[in-house]
Amino acid sequence: MLHITDMTYRIAGRALFDGASCTVPARAKVGLIGPNGAGKTTLFKLITGELSPESGEIRLRKDVRIGQVAQEAPGTDDTLIEFVLKADRERTALMDELETTEDPNRIAEIHMRLVDIDAHSAEARAGSVLNGLGFDAEAQKRACREFSGGWRMRVALAAVLFTEPDLLLLDEPTNYLDLEGALWLESYIARYPHTVIMISHDRDLLNRAVTSILHLDALKLAFYRGGYDQFDRQRRQQQELQQKFIKKQQEQRKHMEAFVERFRYKASKAKQAQSRLKALAKLEPIAALADATMLPIELPQPKSELAPPIVTLEGASVGYAPGKPVLRHLDLRIDPDDRIGLLGQNGNGKSTFAKLLSGRLTVEDGELRRSGKLEIAYFAQHQLDELRPRETAVDHVARLMPGVPEAKVRSRVARMGLMTSRMNTRAEDLSGGEKARLLLGLATFSEPHLLILDEPTNHLDIDAREALVQALNTYEGAVILISHDRHLLEACADRLWLVADGTVTPYADDLDAYRRKIGERGSKKSGDVARKQAEAEAANSQERRRQSADLRARMAPLRKEVKAAEKAIESLNRKLEKLDRTLADGTIFNDRPDEAARLAKERSDTLSEIVAAEERWLELSAELEEGMANAD
Repeated sequence: MLHITDMTYRIAGRALFDGASCTVPARAKVGLIGPNGAGKTTLFKLITGELSPESGEIRLRKDVRIGQVAQEAPGTDDTLIEFVLKADRERTALMDELETTEDPNRIAEIHMRLVDIDAHSAEARAGSVLNGLGFDAEAQKRACREFSGGWRMRVALAAVLFTEPDLLLLDEPTNYLDLEGALWLESYIARYPHTVIMISHDRDLLNRAVTSILHLDALKLAFYRGGYDQFDRQRRQQQELQQKFIKKQQEQRKHMEAFVERFRYKASKAKQAQSRLKALAKLEPIAALADATMLPIELPQPKSELAPPIVTLEGASVGYAPGKPVLRHLDLRIDPDDRIGLLGQNGNGKSTFAKLLSGRLTVEDGELRRSGKLEIAYFAQHQLDELRPRETAVDHVARLMPGVPEAKVRSRVARMGLMTSRMNTRAEDLSGGEKARLLLGLATFSEPHLLILDEPTNHLDIDAREALVQALNTYEGAVILISHDRHLLEACADRLWLVADGTVTPYADDLDAYRRKIGERGSKKSGDVARKQAEAEAANSQERRRQSADLRARMAPLRKEVKAAEKAIESLNRKLEKLDRTLADGTIFNDRPDEAARLAKERSDTLSEIVAAEERWLELSAELEEGMANAD
């Protein structure tokens, strides 16, 4: 599907890729990961042709259809269903032509083509995608302009998913989704019939939805099979093996240097010494595989202890307009050490509840009592826009520490997890993750007893999310957490509250049970849509099965060869690892030099066999990919 060969690209003099290469097979579900600022979004622009590499090559299958979410959210008068249907340009053009043409032959051709592209089931399919992303049948009939920016981005996502491109590029698709939408998207991607490359920092999504990981690090691309956890294990194993190689090389260098130093001026050994000098010159140092340093996030501990409960709600109601409560009948309490995750679809009132607790909204009915000395910190993504764009992180913190020496101000900024080199960077030039760290540090500056976090991970990479998990788990105050990141919820929340049906209630089960509940509810809600789609496709299902069976029969021998090649590579790699372990023991060169020489030659031969086997695997994979593409 996608072949990148020896690609180099720089932006403003800074290298993002240097000799990067990788192959993404057809129908692969790939998670693209790497540190913030490494160049993941730039890679998408290179793939789509928006940018061109300085050198190297990017090859795609001929006539491949690439789809990605539009940068601007739709704000037209079209209804949601109309907007999504228009994303299929061929269907729209054919339907428009059908309204105007009078040529009977052309009318017949159009109808045949509409059958070929499943146009008769288009509305049902579009409705199913919109439903999965949180739009019910009534919402689908409303105009795009009636929705907020975040909901419009969901419509843009629905449009690209509906068109089912051959190569689907998704850049942080869960940023505008709630947990329910993220669960639906996970399932959708897992069963998507074509190739997907997705930038994401959501560990659960990368473990459940993708089949491989493309790691962008140190200007290179590395392709790993399996989900994120499997990639992490492989990466750690590579680091351990690389460290062994480095240690072995250092010992070898030390031995050579000692020999040269001892015998370089002795006539009988001069020739051997010169030989060692030449070998030393050719002995290039092995670069260690090192992950980017994860800067910790430090949350200030509560300034004092408070007696429980710190917040009590009795029969409380809250909303934005008098007489129109969003949430009612709230009977809850929060204790000083509570860790509570809020569940529920966007629009059900999670953020409204968070604003009530933080004091940004007041109760209409009932009662809300807070402990007298209670300090509350509230963090929400929309607050990123409240940072003063032309001021640095040091400037922001200095405002809260008047008269304090600059060294102490910088120390406080460092505790927020910002690098020294970025402390004097204006806020408008900081990355999304850096802004989030700064804002979190500012929000918690008062040493709060209660920390309310509304989608805190949207701009954080995987390492930064892990730093946040560690920070929350060492924080001694109470936490209210709204997030679509299940890893964060599972690692930090001790209790779950469900925001649904106009109220908030404790949820007795765990996230796995909630996942099952959402799946069952989604199946029920989309039952009518699914039935219509099934009826529309029934006429073609038998032919598809026949074609699929024929394709499997024709491709079976080639698949068998590909699997055999993969097994051969695995076997040779195991053999190489065994040889490396044996040779890594330096005593073999002194105790059994003949055996060491034999094993060294065997290792060299094995490396050659691996190269040949990998080349054979690439040839077979390309042949299989071409056969499958032609079948499409």
